[in-house]
Amino acid sequence: MAKVKITLVKSGIGYPKNQKATLKALGLRKMNACAEVELNNQIQGMINTVNHLVKVEKA
Repeated sequence: MAKVKITLVKSGIGYPKNQKATLKALGLRKMNACAEVELNNQIQGMINTVNHLVKVEKA
């Protein structure tokens, strides 16, 4: 599978608990934090949940 770089560009404050938990599970705890992960179905679903808060690039 391909690797993707996920960057937190908007804070999770004021959003539902499930979206905050998804950010934490992706390893994004601070603004502008980046995480490189293998893209699979589970990660793609997590990205879709918080797509308004993150920026995704191919790594």
